[in-house]
Amino acid sequence: MPFRTTIAGSLPKPAWLAEPERIFPTWRLDGPELAEAQRDATRIAVCEQLRAGIDTVTDGEQTRKHFVHGFAERLGGVDPAKRQKRGIRADRYEAVCPTVTGEVRRVAPVHVEEVRFARTLTGGTLKITIPGPMTLVDTVVDEAYGSRRELAFAFARAIRAEIVDLIAAGVDVVQLDEPAFNVYFDEVAAWGIDALDTALGAATCTTAVHVCYGYGIPANVAWKANLGERWDQYAHVLPLLARSSVDQISIELAGSHVPPETLELAGDKTLAIGVIDVATERIETPDDVANTIALARRYLPDERIVCSTNCGMAPMAREVAYAKLRSLAEGALLASVGL
Repeated sequence: MPFRTTIAGSLPKPAWLAEPERIFPTWRLDGPELAEAQRDATRIAVCEQLRAGIDTVTDGEQTRKHFVHGFAERLGGVDPAKRQKRGIRADRYEAVCPTVTGEVRRVAPVHVEEVRFARTLTGGTLKITIPGPMTLVDTVVDEAYGSRRELAFAFARAIRAEIVDLIAAGVDVVQLDEPAFNVYFDEVAAWGIDALDTALGAATCTTAVHVCYGYGIPANVAWKANLGERWDQYAHVLPLLARSSVDQISIELAGSHVPPETLELAGDKTLAIGVIDVATERIETPDDVANTIALARRYLPDERIVCSTNCGMAPMAREVAYAKLRSLAEGALLASVGL
């Protein structure tokens, strides 16, 4: 069988829906017109993935301004109107974030209707992406808890409740996005894995966690340029995730300085390997993708490899992103020849 394929989560939004090539764009419409435009954009996102040959598709996050804010701001206890500037990811860059003003709780379904709609667009495997507890903590201003750990577990309980309804709506894979895991190693060990397991504890579907180096935006590109010739973050994180309940770990590999031998530290987990570099608009050839898969195969058995993108493609030019999807699928097929 060919190597399985998916994407980290997001795809670019059409210019008629939102400002293009932005990670926090302004919507072009509002009210019922915005909702209908978001559904149309979701149709395109799913269609482009299927047309390219991607096996496990997402809704492309077409209804969310931002992958964290789109979830956090619909929870009780989070005030989306009270926005404050703070440093996130250990002050890698500044962001304007919503404020936690009271008890965090899930007062209503967050992404369930989006999954129900996406489910009508494909009979294949469908994935939903949700920010993980630690990344949520790192992307809000806390005025209620005073403890990152306590706030993380409050978010974890809200995620857990959401997952139950998402599975009932027809999702096959639930992925929690935890870029903060690549930053706060002591907290990952102390409570991050426990919060992740709490969030995923009610899942009866395939579970995944995405740990990456971030979007291909200037701040992240500059940060990675200062990391040196050997990026050892996964050497800290993968052994911890190996002991978690998660089924699949999504990581960056293509165009990076991640030592490939660290893949062996993931225990018996399936790894969704980033074979598409989102930090460049260069479109990989199928041979490029196959070569990255060949590198991963030195350290992992074929059955534990899924081919993915390094991170989301929300800020990328649409036609570049769609071309990268095609290369991803074609390269995975090329690497499968002779298996």
